[in-house]
Amino acid sequence: MDMAVRTEDALEADWARPPVQLSSPDTVKSGEVTIAWIMSPPSANSGGHQNLFRFIDFAEKAGHICKVYFYTSTPVIVNPKDMRAMMRESGGYPDVRASMEMLDRRKGVDDSVQAIFATGWETAYPAFLDKSTARRFYFVQDFEPGFYPLGSESILAENTYRFGFHGITAGGWLSQKLHDEYGMKTDHFDFAVERSLYSVTNTSPRTEIFFYARPVTPRRGFEIGIMALEEFAARKPEITINLAGYDVSRWKIGFPHKNLAGVDVPALNEIYNRCAAGLVISATNMSLLPLELMSAGVAPVVNDAPNNRLVSDNPYIDYVASSPGAIADRLVEVVERADATERAVAMSESLDGLTWERSGEQFVDAFERAMRG
Repeated sequence: MDMAVRTEDALEADWARPPVQLSSPDTVKSGEVTIAWIMSPPSANSGGHQNLFRFIDFAEKAGHICKVYFYTSTPVIVNPKDMRAMMRESGGYPDVRASMEMLDRRKGVDDSVQAIFATGWETAYPAFLDKSTARRFYFVQDFEPGFYPLGSESILAENTYRFGFHGITAGGWLSQKLHDEYGMKTDHFDFAVERSLYSVTNTSPRTEIFFYARPVTPRRGFEIGIMALEEFAARKPEITINLAGYDVSRWKIGFPHKNLAGVDVPALNEIYNRCAAGLVISATNMSLLPLELMSAGVAPVVNDAPNNRLVSDNPYIDYVASSPGAIADRLVEVVERADATERAVAMSESLDGLTWERSGEQFVDAFERAMRG
C-alpha cells in the first residue's frame, strides 16, 4: 500500500490502548532539554519544512539540544551531509546545529532524548510507538486529514490527534479545533513574516498579479483560482498573471500567464513587488503567503473562512467569498484602486512587530511550560 506511514506502524499503534511508556512522561524542571524531531525528508522549496527548521533554530537558541530523525515509508535513505548541503543552497533554511539521521524504528530515538516532536501525521506513529519515556509533542502546521478524500488516509491522519500528545500549532484556528474536537492539550504561536526578506521596494503603479498555484495540492483550490483568473484576464487583459508554486506546464490554462513554477525564497520579493494583488486559497490552515505578500505591498485576496480569519484578521487582507466570480470581481477592484501605492506601504507597515522571533518566544514558552510539568 502506498501511504506516507508504514503499514506496520499504523497497525501497531492503537490509540485506544496507549503504550505504558506514555503514562509517565519525562519532566525537566530546569535547564536544557534534549528534543527529538521526527520528520519526513525535506525538499529545497518545502515551506512546511522551512518553517519547522525555523522553530528548531528557536529551540536551539533557547539552549535546548535538538536531534532530527527522518522517517519515510519508502526505501529512500537520506544522507545527512547531502541534506545539509541542500538546505544551505536553498536559502530558505536556518543553519541549525541539530544532528540528523534516519530513524531506525527498532532502535528508536537516542537514550538522551527527553521530548519527542511529531511534525506530520505519519511521523506521529513512530513517535507514539517509541519505547522512550520522553514527553510527546505535536508540531501541527495544518489539519492534515483534510489533505485526503474521506477514507483510510484521512482516518489514519485524524487518529493521531487522539494519541495524547501536547499540540503546539501554527495559529489559533488549529489550536482551537484540535482542543475542541479531539480533546488535545494545545498551545499556539502566531503567524509572522520575515521582514528582511519581504519589503516594499516598488512604489510605482503595479501591473501584475500573483496566484499561488499548486494543482497537486487540492487544499490550495487551484481549479477555483484558474476559473477566477480566466474571468479576470478577460476583463483586465493588460495585467500580467504570474502562477507560482508548481510547474503548471502540463495543465491547460486558457489565458496568458507566466509559469514561474517553484521559486526560491530569495527571488520572491522582486516578483511580489511587481504585483498589485496576490490570490491565495486555503481550504485548511491559512498559508504564510498572505503576510509575506502584504510585507511586500501586495494586497492578498483570500477565501473567507474561519480557518483563515482565526489566523489573521488584519484589515488589509481582502477576504472574499469562495466563488470564482466573486474572486474575479475582487481582483479587478484591487488592481483598479486609486490609492494602491499608499495602501501598499500602509499594509506593509501594519505588520511591524509581527516577527518570527516573537512567535519563537511563544513556542519556547509553551514547550517549556509543558516540559517542566
